[in-house]
Amino acid sequence: MKAEYDFSDASPNPYAKKLRKPVTMNLDMFAVDYFRREADRTGIPYQRLINLYLMQCAREQRRIEFV
Repeated sequence: MKAEYDFSDASPNPYAKKLRKPVTMNLDMFAVDYFRREADRTGIPYQRLINLYLMQCAREQRRIEFV
Protein backbone atom coordinates (compact mmCIF):
# COMPACT_ATOMS: atom_id res chain seq x y z
CA MET A 1 0.00 0.00 0.00
CA LYS A 2 1.32 3.45 -0.89
CA ALA A 3 1.84 6.08 1.77
CA GLU A 4 -0.06 8.63 -0.38
CA TYR A 5 -2.33 8.47 -3.40
CA ASP A 6 -2.86 11.13 -6.06
CA PHE A 7 -6.57 11.81 -6.65
CA SER A 8 -6.07 14.97 -8.70
CA ASP A 9 -7.29 13.22 -11.89
CA ALA A 10 -10.20 11.47 -10.16
CA SER A 11 -13.74 11.95 -11.41
CA PRO A 12 -16.79 12.40 -9.18
CA ASN A 13 -18.74 9.32 -8.18
CA PRO A 14 -21.50 8.91 -10.82
CA TYR A 15 -23.65 7.05 -8.29
CA ALA A 16 -23.49 9.72 -5.57
CA LYS A 17 -26.96 11.04 -6.48
CA LYS A 18 -28.40 7.54 -6.13
CA LEU A 19 -27.17 6.96 -2.59
CA ARG A 20 -29.71 5.70 -0.13
CA LYS A 21 -30.14 6.47 3.53
CA PRO A 22 -31.35 3.73 5.86
CA VAL A 23 -34.24 4.88 8.03
CA THR A 24 -36.49 3.26 10.61
CA MET A 25 -40.21 3.78 10.09
CA ASN A 26 -43.29 2.64 11.94
CA LEU A 27 -45.84 1.60 9.33
CA ASP A 28 -49.36 0.29 9.70
CA MET A 29 -49.58 -3.45 9.12
CA PHE A 30 -52.23 -2.77 6.46
CA ALA A 31 -49.66 -0.83 4.40
CA VAL A 32 -46.89 -3.40 4.95
CA ASP A 33 -49.21 -6.27 4.00
CA TYR A 34 -50.26 -4.42 0.85
CA PHE A 35 -46.69 -3.87 -0.30
CA ARG A 36 -45.73 -7.46 0.57
CA ARG A 37 -48.61 -8.74 -1.60
CA GLU A 38 -47.44 -6.44 -4.40
CA ALA A 39 -43.90 -7.75 -3.91
CA ASP A 40 -45.16 -11.32 -4.33
CA ARG A 41 -47.08 -10.29 -7.44
CA THR A 42 -44.26 -8.33 -9.09
CA GLY A 43 -41.17 -10.13 -7.78
CA ILE A 44 -39.77 -6.79 -6.53
CA PRO A 45 -38.80 -6.60 -2.82
CA TYR A 46 -41.45 -4.78 -0.81
CA GLN A 47 -39.02 -2.21 0.61
CA ARG A 48 -37.98 -1.28 -2.92
CA LEU A 49 -41.65 -0.97 -3.90
CA ILE A 50 -42.27 1.39 -0.99
CA ASN A 51 -39.24 3.44 -2.04
CA LEU A 52 -40.36 3.52 -5.68
CA TYR A 53 -43.83 4.68 -4.66
CA LEU A 54 -42.45 7.42 -2.40
CA MET A 55 -40.10 8.56 -5.17
CA GLN A 56 -43.02 8.70 -7.60
CA CYS A 57 -45.02 10.80 -5.12
CA ALA A 58 -42.08 13.17 -4.67
CA ARG A 59 -41.48 13.50 -8.43
CA GLU A 60 -45.14 14.25 -9.06
CA GLN A 61 -45.21 16.57 -6.02
CA ARG A 62 -48.34 14.89 -4.75
CA ARG A 63 -50.01 16.51 -1.78
CA ILE A 64 -50.83 14.38 1.23
CA GLU A 65 -54.54 13.81 1.81
CA PHE A 66 -55.70 12.90 5.27
CA VAL A 67 -58.75 10.64 5.14
